[in-house]
Amino acid sequence: MTLFAALRLPREILFGKGQRHALPMVAARLGKRALICTDERFAATAIFAQIHEALNAASIEVLIYDAVQPDVPSETVSLCVDDAREFGPDMVIGIGGGSCLDMAKCAALLLSHGGELEDYYGEYKVPGPVLPVIAVPTTAGTGSEVTPVAVISDSGRTLKVGISSPYLVATTAICDPELTMTCPPGLTAVAGADALTHAIEAFTAVPRCADHTLAQNHVFIGKSALTDHFALLAIKLLGRSLEKACKDGSDEDARADVMMGALAAGCAFGTAGTAAAHAIQYPAGALTHTAHGLGVATMMPYVMNYNKRVCAAEMAEITTALGLASGSDIEENAKIAIEEIRRLFASIGITPTLADLGLPLDKLDWTAEQAFGIDRLIKNNPRTFDLDAMKRLVRAAYDGDLAASAI
Repeated sequence: MTLFAALRLPREILFGKGQRHALPMVAARLGKRALICTDERFAATAIFAQIHEALNAASIEVLIYDAVQPDVPSETVSLCVDDAREFGPDMVIGIGGGSCLDMAKCAALLLSHGGELEDYYGEYKVPGPVLPVIAVPTTAGTGSEVTPVAVISDSGRTLKVGISSPYLVATTAICDPELTMTCPPGLTAVAGADALTHAIEAFTAVPRCADHTLAQNHVFIGKSALTDHFALLAIKLLGRSLEKACKDGSDEDARADVMMGALAAGCAFGTAGTAAAHAIQYPAGALTHTAHGLGVATMMPYVMNYNKRVCAAEMAEITTALGLASGSDIEENAKIAIEEIRRLFASIGITPTLADLGLPLDKLDWTAEQAFGIDRLIKNNPRTFDLDAMKRLVRAAYDGDLAASAI
C-alpha cells in the first residue's frame, strides 16, 4: 500500500476560550486596514463592540460591512466590494456564521482579482493569492474557517454554487467557543448536524491513487490517513457533546467539543470532500428553502445505509469513535453507527424525511436527476450510482423507509 495524502489548512489555527482576544495581534501582522464582514445581528452585540474597540486600540482602521445575508446572494458581494475598494483594506476579517466567512473569502477574491464572482465558479479558477482572510466563526458547523471553499447563491441559478481554490483558505482561523454560547438550540442543532455529516462523508469518501497531478487539478480528492484523523476526531467530539450543547447551551465543555468537532470536520472534508447527502441536499434545499445543515442531516442515515455494503468497515470505525462498538462483528457495528446517527439527529430535532422537509412528491425525480448530475460529489461517494439508484434513494428518504435505501 502506498500512502497518499494532502491537506490545505490555514497558516495558523487558534482554538480555545478567549482566543478572540488575539485578533488584534494577528491582524496587526497583516497590515493596518481591515474590512470586517459580519451580519446585522452580531454587529449589534457588546462582544462585537469590544472586538472593534480592540482593533482600534491596536491602530487598525476598520471598515464594517454588516449586511451579510444567509447563503451569500452574489449581488451582495459586489455591494460589499464596491464599498471597500476606496478604503483599500490590507485584510478581510469574517466574523459570524458560515455565510459571513464565505462573504469574507469572496470579498478578498474580488478585491484582489476583480471581475465577477461567476468568473470563478468551480475549481481552480482563482488565478493567485487573495487578500489575507482572518476567519472568526460564531457558530459551529460549516467549517468554512479552514476550508478552501466559498458557497454563494446566484439568483440566476436554481442551486447554490461554489468557488473552490486553495487560495481561499483563510490565513488564520480563530475559534473561540465563547462566541457560540448564545447560539440558540435550533441553530446549534442544524449547524452541528452539518458538521457531523461533513465528518462522516469525509471518512467514507472514496480514496484516490497517488497521482501527483490530482491535488493540483482538484480541490476535493478523497479520503486519506490525514483526513481520517480529523474526521474521526470530529465524530468523537460531536457524538458525545452535540446533544448536550443543544439541550444546555451554557455547557462550556459541550460547546467547546462541538466547535472543535466542526473545526476538525472542516479540516477533513476541505480536502477529502463530501458526497451523496450533500448532492441531494442542493436541489432539495433549493425547492424547500430549508437550511443546508438540516437537509444534509435528513439524508445522512439513508446515505449511510445505501453505502453500508461497500464501507461497513469504515462505519464500524465510526461506531468505535462514537463509543458504542459491540464485539468484533463489522456488519453489526455498522448498523449501530447508522442507528445512532439516526437517534442523535432525531433527539435534536432534525427532520426525519424529505417529505417532512417539505419536498413535493412530484419533484422527487427532478431532485434525483439534479443530484446525480453533481459529479464532484457523486464521484466521491463510496458506492457508485446510476440514475435509477439515485431515484430509489431519494424515494426511500421521502418515505422514511431506511431499509429501502440499501437496495
